[in-house]
Amino acid sequence: MIVPKSPQIRRMVQYIGKPLLLMALYDFVIVVAYKGMHWEWVAFPHVPLALYGSAIGVILSFRNNSAYGRWWEARTLWGAIVNNSRSLARQVLTGMRAKDEDQAELAQTQRRIVYLQIAFVQALRQHLRGLDVLGAVTSLLGEEDLLALRGQKNVPMAIQGQIGTLIQQSEARGWINPLQWQALDHSLNDLGDAQGGAERIKNTPMPKQYDYYPQLFVQIYCALLPLAMVTNLGWFTPLGSTLVAFIFLALDKIGRDLEDPFDNTVFDVPLTAITTTIETNLRQMLGETVIPDAEKPIMGVLW
Repeated sequence: MIVPKSPQIRRMVQYIGKPLLLMALYDFVIVVAYKGMHWEWVAFPHVPLALYGSAIGVILSFRNNSAYGRWWEARTLWGAIVNNSRSLARQVLTGMRAKDEDQAELAQTQRRIVYLQIAFVQALRQHLRGLDVLGAVTSLLGEEDLLALRGQKNVPMAIQGQIGTLIQQSEARGWINPLQWQALDHSLNDLGDAQGGAERIKNTPMPKQYDYYPQLFVQIYCALLPLAMVTNLGWFTPLGSTLVAFIFLALDKIGRDLEDPFDNTVFDVPLTAITTTIETNLRQMLGETVIPDAEKPIMGVLW
C-alpha cells in the first residue's frame, strides 16, 4: 500500500510513463503529418470527443468503483481478523481455569493456542499472496504441529482445526465451561468466515470484460484525440492531447491495479504490517517482551 501524503513525481512517471510517451510520439507524428506535410485527410475535426469522453469516463468510474470495493472489502475482512484474533487470545488467557496440579499444562496449552493463532494469520497472509506458507510459521510452531501441517493444501484452515481440537480437549478436561466453549467456537467461526471472504476475492477475479473493454475504449479514445484536436491546436496538439490522455490512462491503470488486493504488489492491502501488529498484540498478551518491530514503509510502500 502506497502511504506517502505528498505526490511522488517519479512514481507517477513510472506508473504510466511508457504509454504516455508512446501517446506523445503518436501526437507528434499526427501534427507533423497535418502541419508539416499538409496531409489534411488525417484530421477528423467533427469527432464528438466530449461525448465519447463522458461515456468512457462513466465506464471507468463504474469499473474503478467495483475494483475499489474489492480492495476495501479485503481490508474490512482483515480488520475482522485483527479483532477476532485479539478476542480469541483474550478468551483463552482469561477464561481458562484449572486445578493447581494442572496449572503448568494449562499454561502450555494457552500459549500453544495463542501461537497457533499467530501462525494462522501469518499462514493466511502467505496463502493469499501465493508465497511459501510453512516457511513463515516454522519458528512459531513445534514439531508436532508442523508435522500435521505438511501436505495440507490449505494450511490456515488446518491450523484452525488444530486450535479447535485444543479447545475441545480443554472443555473435556473442565478447563472451560460450555458457554466459554461456545464463545471460543464463535470466534473461530468468525475467523473462518473472514478467511473464506478473502479467498473468495482472491479466487474470483474481475470479469475479463471489466478489464478488456474499458482498456480498449481508452486506447481508441486516445487514438482519436490528436486527430480531432490537430485542426484547432496545430503544433500544440501533443500538449493538449497528452494531458487529456494522461487522465484516462491513469484512471484505467488505477482500476486494474486495485482489482486484486492480495497480488503482492505495492497496491495491496498491507498484510505484512497487519499480521505483524497481530503478532505483537498476542505476544504482549502472553507477557512476552521480545516482540517484532513494527513494519515501516519502504520507499513509500507499506507491505
